Amino acid sequence: MDDITTAVAALGPGPLQDTLLRRCVDPLFSRVLGTNPGTIYLANHSLGRPLDRMQADLERYTAAWYDNLGGAWEEWLAEVGAFRANVGALINAPKPGCIVPKTSAGQGLRAVLNCFDRPIRVLTTRSEFDSIDFLLKSFAGRGRVELQWIAPRANRLYGEEDFIDGLGQKPDLVVFSLVFYDTGQWLQDAAAIVHAAREQGACVLLDLYHAAGALPVDVQSLDVDFAIGGSYKYLRGGPGAAWLYVHPRRLATMRTLDTGWFARPEPFNFTRAEEARVAAGGDGWLESTPAIAPFYQAHAGLEFTRAIGVERLRAHSLAQCARLQDLLAANGVKTLSPGAPRGAFLAIRTPQARDCVRRLEEAGVVCDARGDILRVCPDVLTKPQEIEDAARLISLALSAGSK
Repeated sequence: MDDITTAVAALGPGPLQDTLLRRCVDPLFSRVLGTNPGTIYLANHSLGRPLDRMQADLERYTAAWYDNLGGAWEEWLAEVGAFRANVGALINAPKPGCIVPKTSAGQGLRAVLNCFDRPIRVLTTRSEFDSIDFLLKSFAGRGRVELQWIAPRANRLYGEEDFIDGLGQKPDLVVFSLVFYDTGQWLQDAAAIVHAAREQGACVLLDLYHAAGALPVDVQSLDVDFAIGGSYKYLRGGPGAAWLYVHPRRLATMRTLDTGWFARPEPFNFTRAEEARVAAGGDGWLESTPAIAPFYQAHAGLEFTRAIGVERLRAHSLAQCARLQDLLAANGVKTLSPGAPRGAFLAIRTPQARDCVRRLEEAGVVCDARGDILRVCPDVLTKPQEIEDAARLISLALSAGSK
C-alpha cells in the first residue's frame, strides 16, 4: 500500500501534471514501461497496463496457499471481501454486500436472466459488447427471452427518446451500456432512461465496463437494479475480476439459479437441509468454489484508481483526448461525433480500421479496431510527445489505406 499512497501523495492536489506523473507514477509501472520501449500504447481501453505491485499481490495469494494449504481460505476470502469493498466504493454501492464477485460481466448478466421463472422480454441495443449480445441471443434461441432491439442513429449514437420509444414494447428487463464499447458514447441520459423503465415496471441492468474507473459512476443516483463491470480495462486488473451489482431492493426479492454452495449461510459448516437456503444479501448470489487469484490480481489497480480519484483521472483523460483530437483534425483525421459526450477513448470510423491497426503496430503504435471503428485511448502513462507522434502516425496509416 505504501508505494501507491506515497506516489499519489507526491502528486499533490489539483489537476494531474505530466512532470509529476513521470516522476511519481511511472515508477509504479516500471516493468510494463520497460517492455518494448518506444512503443506508444493506446489500447488502454482494451487491456489496462498493470502496476508492478500486481505481481507481489499474486505472490501473497500463492504464499497463503504454500504456507497454510487449506487454511488459506480465511485469507483468500478476506481478499475477495476487499475486492467487494473497493468496487462498492468505486461505484458508490450502498454496501459491499451489493457487489457479487464474478469472473466476467457476462456471468453477471446470466445470473440476472436466471432469476426469472418464465420467458421475459428484454430490451437492448444493437451496440452492446459481443459477450452480452451473444449471451442474450443464446437465451433467445432457447426461448428464454424475447429480444426487443434499439438501433443506433445514422451517426451511430443513441438518445433518450430511442429508449423511451422502445419502452412502449413493455419489456421486463432493459440492458444497455453507460459507455458504448464501439463508439465510446457516454449515455448521459442514463438516469432518465432508468427512471422511465422503472416507472413501467421494468428492471434495468447497466453495463459499466467502459465507465467504471474511466468516469465517476454512482449506482445509487442512477437507481439501477443491476450493473455489471470488471477490472480488465481502466482498473488495470486483468481478466477474471468482474462483478455484478445488485440493488438492495432486488437482493430482498429476487433469487438466481446461478448459485452454489458458497451461497449458503455458512458454506464451510457442511450441514445439509432439505431446501437450498441462501445467505442474506449479495452472499446469496454467490456460486460454487470461486476463482481467487483474479481478486489479488485486481487489488493494486483498484487501489491506484481510488487513491488518485476517478474525477482527476477523468479530467486528465479529457485533456489528453482533446489534444489528440485537435492534432488528428490538424492532420485531416475526423473522429466520430467529436462533440458527443464520450468515455475515455476516441473513435475513428474507417473501412480500413483493421488494416490501419496492423500498419500502426508496425509503426510502433498499439491500438485496436471494432468493425469499422479504430479506437485509441491515452492514459496517465501516456506522454505528451507520444500523443503528438500518435496523431501523425495515425494520419499516415489512414492515408496509406486510402491509396
